[in-house]
Amino acid sequence: MISFDIANYRYNLRAAAIILNGDDVLLHKIEGDPFWCVPGGRVDAGEAAAMTIVREMQEELAETVTCGRLLWTVENFFTYRETRHHELGLYFLTHLSEGSRLLTQAGPYVGIEGDLKLTFAWFKRSELQQLDIRPSFLAKALASSELTMQHVVHHEK
Repeated sequence: MISFDIANYRYNLRAAAIILNGDDVLLHKIEGDPFWCVPGGRVDAGEAAAMTIVREMQEELAETVTCGRLLWTVENFFTYRETRHHELGLYFLTHLSEGSRLLTQAGPYVGIEGDLKLTFAWFKRSELQQLDIRPSFLAKALASSELTMQHVVHHEK
């Protein structure tokens, strides 16, 4: 995975999935974290970012997805578990396969990341402002009716 420490920062290259179902967006929470985020993971060396999403969704939820267009390129600066991060995130519009249990069965859905439990759930895009979502720019960006390509520089407070 492309993640290394440099100049008091942990640098990550992350690919993230924006999965929509009508007016809902799929988010997940890592066991022990108080906030929600979009699914995804760190890109492996030699791996295309879109393939990272396909791999992560298969590993975490046993779901088959296809990646669509790139929505956002995000330079994200934040502190997580007492470590300062500088992350480059590539956020893709991602589609579940037809007949996916995420579309046919009520959630929440349980996944796994290493030995940590993941909880996946659908949330109304218009109600994300009331949710602790990271990076926080997503609350406003996902509520927009037009999801257009943007470059975002985000500093989490």
